[in-house]
Amino acid sequence: MAQRWVATGPSSFELEPWQAPPPAPGEVTIDVRAAGVNPADVKHPQRASSFPVPVGYEVAGVVSAVGTDAPFSVGEEVLAFRVSGGWASAVTVPARDVFAKPATLSFPQAANLLLAGCTAAEMLHVVGAAAGETVLVHGASGAVGVSVLQQAAELGVQVVGTASPGRFDVVRRYGGSPVAHGDGLRSRLAPWAVAAALDCVGTEEAVSTSLALVADRSRIVTIAAAPRAEADGFRAIAGAMPASQAYRDAVRPALVALAAAGRLEVPVARTFPLADAPAAIDLIRSGHPGGKLALVP
Repeated sequence: MAQRWVATGPSSFELEPWQAPPPAPGEVTIDVRAAGVNPADVKHPQRASSFPVPVGYEVAGVVSAVGTDAPFSVGEEVLAFRVSGGWASAVTVPARDVFAKPATLSFPQAANLLLAGCTAAEMLHVVGAAAGETVLVHGASGAVGVSVLQQAAELGVQVVGTASPGRFDVVRRYGGSPVAHGDGLRSRLAPWAVAAALDCVGTEEAVSTSLALVADRSRIVTIAAAPRAEADGFRAIAGAMPASQAYRDAVRPALVALAAAGRLEVPVARTFPLADAPAAIDLIRSGHPGGKLALVP
């Protein structure tokens, strides 16, 4: 039986029977082989005004039906972002949000490429990161941080990234220089002339260090500390903001092309059967998933 997960409340989820509707013109139906699991999937139902709410923003799978005017064929391997209700056996989505799956990526990797990748791309874009500069990334070993590291290398930008010592190898693997967060962070950053700061974690330490090191507040961006950004005059971005959505939608083809060329990797820590989504949710909520997670119907 086809199924999908929905949020039945701000922090409650339920697996329900589900049949994806047939594709209308300009749409395709995808048999889901993997669905990405992101913090946003768990957090966004907390803002909903009514329930149930479909869960899941990105998937990878195989096209099973094609509406008229959709440039895909049944049997093609694809990924899709941004979708609604991706934690499912199948989804029907606009073809404009569907891309050929790079052969370099497994289905779980492809299902985790674009949400983190588009966020990372926008962070680098809004601070104007340029070749030859050094940027500071708070949370460099996380999903968005790892994509920032790889995309910065493409731009010729050096990254110094905060991480726990146990994750230093991840930062180094993707070309960054790791530093431990915690007491004395500012002094450990002294050897670098930091031109911009990208905050993926939203801690007081991340914000205060960024403000201390980067005088031009237009070159500080956060995805996790919007109230501080408003109070202190630096930039906060989020996928629901019109400017962020427009940029992220526009950059998707370039990121897919980078992955297809083998220049953008997606580390996946674990996969879970679709029915085991609560275990994936618990791991995301722990704040230490160790990499990307995917649900596999």
